[in-house]
Amino acid sequence: MIGERLRFAREKRGLTLNQVADLSAIGASSLSDFENDKRQPKLAQLQALAKLYGRSEAFFFQEGSLPAEQVLWRQRPVGDVASAIESHFVQLCEQYHNLELWCGERVAADLPVSTTPAESFTYSTAEELAHRVRKALNLGDCPARALRSVLEESCGVKIFHLSVEPTGTAACSRSDAYGMAVLLNTNNRRWRRNFDLAHELFHLLTWQAFRGQSDATAPPLEEKLADAFASALVLPTDAVQAAVEEKRQAAGKLNRSALFDIAREFDVSVEALLWKLKKVYNRTEEATRADIEACKQLAKTYETRKEEQPPPVRPDRFNALVLKALQRGELSTGRAAEYLGISRREAMKLSLIHISEPTRLRRISYAVFC
Repeated sequence: MIGERLRFAREKRGLTLNQVADLSAIGASSLSDFENDKRQPKLAQLQALAKLYGRSEAFFFQEGSLPAEQVLWRQRPVGDVASAIESHFVQLCEQYHNLELWCGERVAADLPVSTTPAESFTYSTAEELAHRVRKALNLGDCPARALRSVLEESCGVKIFHLSVEPTGTAACSRSDAYGMAVLLNTNNRRWRRNFDLAHELFHLLTWQAFRGQSDATAPPLEEKLADAFASALVLPTDAVQAAVEEKRQAAGKLNRSALFDIAREFDVSVEALLWKLKKVYNRTEEATRADIEACKQLAKTYETRKEEQPPPVRPDRFNALVLKALQRGELSTGRAAEYLGISRREAMKLSLIHISEPTRLRRISYAVFC
């Protein structure tokens, strides 16, 4: 009886029966019959609906209760765009989970989750949590440089990149089915994505304390707490003070050129650094905002970081697992193409690659997809 799951998938995709009928060429009355278990769809119809909803065919035959799929946005896109992006995000998470199971390489979530109740959470609590995370994950003095790889490789967090509007938004999800996941905005520059990743990590660590069943966005206070956590994590006070003093001793003062140098060292924006300096050195908000505006004007002069290529949608490990599953016969060529977002012809070329060891698998994955 797959009707309940068909309705669930359609509603998650944000589509009406008439819209699905227009997109799938399946009559609305037939779709209604499918969802009410009056009759079963043909295989071709089910495949078409699965593709439209961003689900695997296997999803509709799973037993048990419907999955609790909640996507928390920092700023949810308007209209139908949000549902489409959420559907793609959840689909990627499910695919990643399937690959881990097929290849026997599931990474268990291993993070210092917070047990502090929401009503007791303060800015100090958020900063203390950041210190614990930095120490537990051994992130060093410049955590932003290692955070993504550590979360992906050692902590079981699934991190994807999609183009999202409005620019600046990010999202996260936590599910019993696929674990913890983060969606970052391809349109943002790397150092903005670093801060966003730390911000979303806070929501994952405090999920049990703050989340209701229907929250699509976090309330303002929770977002401010997430920002405080992110700032404390990617800009550790002791390391920032050491960097500032080093620049002052070298130049006799902390000029704006030095601010850009320090921001590059920590791989964050100058704006994030200036807000950190406001807290560390008790600067006024007026002076901080004035410096931020001045640095925006000077960015073209001092900002020498080259604009990197947009990050790939899927992480390297996801791609490597597809190749491994393909080689082991756990994944067909057509399904591998679907998982990787490439043509069947390109997937057939990958199926000819002979891989004998995991390290070579990762190297081939990086060479093919990056």
